[in-house]
Amino acid sequence: MTTTTTVGVSDTAPFGADPDSAEPSAAQQKAGARALKDLMKPVAVPLAVGRVLAIVSGILAVFPYIALVQIGGVLLDAYNSGVAVDGDEVNRWIRVLVITFALRLFIYFIALAITHVADIKLGHVIQLRLVRRFARVPLGWFTSTNSGRVRKGLQDDIGAIHQLIAHQPVDGTMATAMPLALMVYAFVIDWRLGLLAIATLPLYILAMATQMRGMGVKTAEMDHRLSAVSARMVEFVTGITVVKAFGRVGHSHHNYQRAADEFYEFYADWVKPLIRVGALGNSLLAVPLILVINIGVGSILVHNDVVSAADVLATSLIALLIPFAIETLMNSMWATQIAGASALRLVGLVNTPVLPRADQGGGRTPTAGDVTFDGVSYSYGSEPDATLAVDDVSFTLREGTVTALIGPSGSGKSTIATLLARFDDPRSGTISIGDIPIQEMSDLYSRVGFVLQDPQLLGISIRDNIALGRPEATDEQVRQAASAARILDEIESLPAGFDTVYGADAGLSGGQAQRIAIARALIVDAPILILDEATALTDPESEHQIQKALSSLAHGRTVLVIAHRPEVVKGVDQIIVVNAGRVTAIGTHEELLDNRDYARLWQATGAAGRLAAASADDMPAASARDNDGGRR
Repeated sequence: MTTTTTVGVSDTAPFGADPDSAEPSAAQQKAGARALKDLMKPVAVPLAVGRVLAIVSGILAVFPYIALVQIGGVLLDAYNSGVAVDGDEVNRWIRVLVITFALRLFIYFIALAITHVADIKLGHVIQLRLVRRFARVPLGWFTSTNSGRVRKGLQDDIGAIHQLIAHQPVDGTMATAMPLALMVYAFVIDWRLGLLAIATLPLYILAMATQMRGMGVKTAEMDHRLSAVSARMVEFVTGITVVKAFGRVGHSHHNYQRAADEFYEFYADWVKPLIRVGALGNSLLAVPLILVINIGVGSILVHNDVVSAADVLATSLIALLIPFAIETLMNSMWATQIAGASALRLVGLVNTPVLPRADQGGGRTPTAGDVTFDGVSYSYGSEPDATLAVDDVSFTLREGTVTALIGPSGSGKSTIATLLARFDDPRSGTISIGDIPIQEMSDLYSRVGFVLQDPQLLGISIRDNIALGRPEATDEQVRQAASAARILDEIESLPAGFDTVYGADAGLSGGQAQRIAIARALIVDAPILILDEATALTDPESEHQIQKALSSLAHGRTVLVIAHRPEVVKGVDQIIVVNAGRVTAIGTHEELLDNRDYARLWQATGAAGRLAAASADDMPAASARDNDGGRR
């Protein structure tokens, strides 16, 4: 059985599950909160510092109001007594107001700077963990994983926690600390004015409590449905060429439209009842209502000499901060809910099962070059009853020989080859190089190279694409590899030569890209080589050039060639016929002439008349032999 390991974030069951696989629940909401807490551990200290500074800034917000009351008191005393205003006293309190206000803003901006740096650090940490994780997950994971989910994780979900990391610790703390400090001061001024400042707050809290009932689960469900819309959109856009070509635009668009309609119906049913409650709650904190209550009732208290006009002015200004503080708190709560759902998905990606590290098996190095498949079985699904793509396959590739793996489409040829490259581990059986299982090799990719149908060039320079598996290669080594791959002249004809950035500065034909991939394999100089339909998608001229390049690449190596067409691999040392995931025949061309499956492949390619007369003159027939015909 394949052994997988998980690293990182949690040992609770919901974290390992696909967060988009089922409807959100209260349990999943709690799991999201735990995931978020664990995900934020690398920046816990700077976030705590940001919160402390926010509290200090919130407390300092009281002093400008104290100064305002004191200035008002000096002015009123001078007016009532008919004497000159004490300018020194006024100036002293103005300095207090300006200094504390400036200091509060300075501390606030320092706190935001700290949390923004923490946000950048956390984003980098998460992306690095995801990239490292994706580099170790089985290839089957990518084929079964929704591309919308991966995109959402790498882009949207990391962006979703920005507000929570960069702003919420400071703004959310400020929205709590500053109003509380000011409320305390309002009650210090006069308890009646303090009550006026929060007169409508209890009713607002009651309205919001009604509105917020079930908000966490609903928010998670909203995010879940948006993920479904995103996935359907990516599916529709990326496949638009195919669906248009086959007249299935309506069907594909219908899937996206249905997901969008389901989101609309859910969102409308959720929000419509809340609008009325929200409108009532917001009206209770409307500025005109707050001013009417505080100034109106406050004027009566001033008229009765209970408080001063400066006291009423200060507490009225304090009351006006309540709506702002509550709005900030509500935004913080919303950001926390969204970030929790995002964190759950990110943790799910970070905890994706991976292939065990080779060094866990001791990092052994084989002394021989034979490749042995012994009872290898594999399925793309993890379920016990999943259909086997490879079923009890056994064969040996002798060192320095060329073996052709042929069979109809879907027979399991490429799966067998990618198992040798350890894109995944088999469900049962072993694959060994020499006498060492490949799971126990620490330098597998220095011994196994491959050229696939799709060359997969990156958006970097041509030089870096060729040297991808050997970054320390010199320019001369890169040129030699390009020359052996029959692509040197075409690279040098590009405007920037080897410095040309693929995709940005220039595009390449399929044949050119394939030859660059061959140069990349040449420079690694691996003794075992996998060629998976390397010429299947090229024109005849490109195929001719690629065949020459492959002959250079295959020379002196143990080669496994995968092909649909049997005439492509005439003259190889060994032919393995695969059908429905099983090896049905092994031998040379002559030995397989009477094999039913082998004959059927020739008939399927229209080459039945040439079957008996097939000669050994095609690539890579003698490529792995010395020039004198002897095997290496």
